[in-house]
Amino acid sequence: MPVALVGLPGAGKSAVGRRLGQRLQVPFVDSDHLIEDRIGCSIRDYFEREGEAGFRELEASVIAELAADAGSQGVVATGGGAVLRETNRTLLRQHFHVVYLRSSPEDLFRRLRHDVKRPLLQVADPLGRLRELYGARDPLYRETAHDVVETGRPSVAMLVNIIVMQLELAGIATPESEADPPA
Repeated sequence: MPVALVGLPGAGKSAVGRRLGQRLQVPFVDSDHLIEDRIGCSIRDYFEREGEAGFRELEASVIAELAADAGSQGVVATGGGAVLRETNRTLLRQHFHVVYLRSSPEDLFRRLRHDVKRPLLQVADPLGRLRELYGARDPLYRETAHDVVETGRPSVAMLVNIIVMQLELAGIATPESEADPPA
């Protein structure tokens, strides 16, 4: 079963997803990159031009396509707001093993305080905005996820190890000792 990563902006979905795909030897897809390829500009520019509602509509169509083609996906990193629509949550939960990369607003602020690419954080009080997003989205991420991984301070490699162990326990990934038996 393919894996989808959900979480707030800056939780590490793309970095962890890329490394997890390599570790599991499966393709990695970043839904935000698919969207940018489709629209021919950055999400930030699209957001400014079309607004959040227009972006969420486009994001929903990409999530639907990924779910319909889930068999060929290995690891998918979703956008931070992908869980806002019930349809997206349902599609993700039904077609993927969903892992919520949970980060506190304070941890995210430390990582993102100099980031200018994320449209929802281009506000006077980014930490306050992250707290607001966390309050609204944490229950939705939990509802969607099969597993929750606390990101805190572990390295990307450590997070990948934790996720792989959870996938092994769920019977989705084969333990490495069984995957490559000695010759």
